[in-house]
Amino acid sequence: MSTPDSEANAQKEAQSTILIVPAEAAGQRLDQWLAARLAPDLSRSRIQALIKQQAILIDGKPAADQKRKLGGGESIALEMPEPDPAEPEGEDIALDILFEDDSIIVINKPAGLVVHPGAGNWTGTLVNALIHHCGDSLSGIGGVKRPGIVHRLDKDTSGVLVVAKNDEAHRKLSAAFADHGLTGDLERAYIAVVWGEPARMAGTIDAPLGRGRDRTTRAVVSETAQDARHAVTHFTVLERFGENYGKSPEPIATAVECRLETGRTHQIRVHMTHIGHPLIGDRDYGRALRTKANILPEELKTMVNAFPRQALHAQLLAFRHPRTNELMRFEAPLPADMVELVDGFRRLHHT
Repeated sequence: MSTPDSEANAQKEAQSTILIVPAEAAGQRLDQWLAARLAPDLSRSRIQALIKQQAILIDGKPAADQKRKLGGGESIALEMPEPDPAEPEGEDIALDILFEDDSIIVINKPAGLVVHPGAGNWTGTLVNALIHHCGDSLSGIGGVKRPGIVHRLDKDTSGVLVVAKNDEAHRKLSAAFADHGLTGDLERAYIAVVWGEPARMAGTIDAPLGRGRDRTTRAVVSETAQDARHAVTHFTVLERFGENYGKSPEPIATAVECRLETGRTHQIRVHMTHIGHPLIGDRDYGRALRTKANILPEELKTMVNAFPRQALHAQLLAFRHPRTNELMRFEAPLPADMVELVDGFRRLHHT
């Protein structure tokens, strides 16, 4: 959905000055020609939806087919419906804003904040906060419950997240994230604290993901599985903790940087578990190693067992600005809970 202002502009242009199809447009599809004529105010998908709603008139009659070929000389007008209001209501929730302009807003999301409303979380979400903060400027595309959202972080993952504020920004950023940066500049780096130490200081996990034991979890699946999705994570060991502590010569835990080549649901959490190093605090994928905390000093053991979330932080996000094409790069420092966790493990070297 376009913003109310952009749709109003498109409606005003289309209705106050009738759009006459030029002779050189003969043979073009109706939706393609309108998308080019009204860009960036209305996207092609939005125009197609308007055609289905019979809101686009050709020579005074509703257009019946988005694939209709133009003959040249037709007059076209829009009977633009009122934009659907976002169903979630704005809520005065504090936001840590790293950057904002007319096109995008970049947030340092805290752990515990759900990105968009859904089952069990209809209020208190980032979307509710954004509606309150941005007001009418927030894009409604992507569904009324997900205005402006082009990617997401799990509820209990903290870090950098970008939101689109208009239709053009949403289309370009959505395309960049869907492409995973293969044909453009998109960079995503996360810091995770995991049990044990990977066999190599750096490596790549290339393992398809599909549905896990229930609808909310994911798992590594066969490439031939019906729901298999290509997934690639690159990791680098940053710091070892507890090497030679206790009876084990191996590190007890490791801080790892994970860079996404793809962006699947729970990708880092599942991939690190797949190679035997689940994230500390991960209740969904790290249960098998939770007893490893028993060898820790009592204070650190208590901290680890009480850690309320997966130890995962989206530290870096880089992308091209959807309007200026400037390369934007944003970093968010580790939040206090992960700093405390890392410091606790560092003290093992002095125990």
